[in-house]
Amino acid sequence: MSERQELIKEMLEMQKHFISYEHEHGVTQEEYFASAEGHELHNYRQRYNELAMKLVDMAHSEKGSHR
Repeated sequence: MSERQELIKEMLEMQKHFISYEHEHGVTQEEYFASAEGHELHNYRQRYNELAMKLVDMAHSEKGSHR
């Protein structure tokens, strides 16, 4: 599996987990933006953003464009 496919797979798994958690417990703004260490959503937003930006950078690199 390519690196791009691995990143997309991880992002999709993260989305599924988030949706499942949200349906079971609901999600407050604090949980989403600043959840405490040990919380299921701790660093979720940051990690997801890192993966998304890595995909964007890969796409720009392949096309020879810059962001």
